[in-house]
Amino acid sequence: QVQLVESGGGLVQPGGSLRLSCAASRGTFSNYAMGWFRQAPGKGREFLAAISWSGGTSNYADSMKGRFTISRDNAKNTVYLQMNSLKSEDTAVYYCAAEHFGLGSRNWYGYNYWGQGTQVTVSS
Repeated sequence: QVQLVESGGGLVQPGGSLRLSCAASRGTFSNYAMGWFRQAPGKGREFLAAISWSGGTSNYADSMKGRFTISRDNAKNTVYLQMNSLKSEDTAVYYCAAEHFGLGSRNWYGYNYWGQGTQVTVSS
């Protein structure tokens, strides 16, 4: 069973950047595609980006292309989400998730394990 712990959230001004990290433990990290989602108050869980087990394939929500970049380091059992040009509407709790032997689903129900989330607040 994989355990996921996100970090790197916090308060950032509009236009700023953050890099979120998600460290995995227990289980074989390279057996999992990884995804990032977020959930704002009163809204559903929103897909942001996903990456295949090897890192060779990634896909993004259309609204995130060009601002967010997903990457992974299998040697460090970590997946990252680089977020640039942040806006107030990016304020949410950000979650990483692991999809066993998957390709990086855009649907939250395709994932087997979830982290506890990290808060990102974009405000001046």
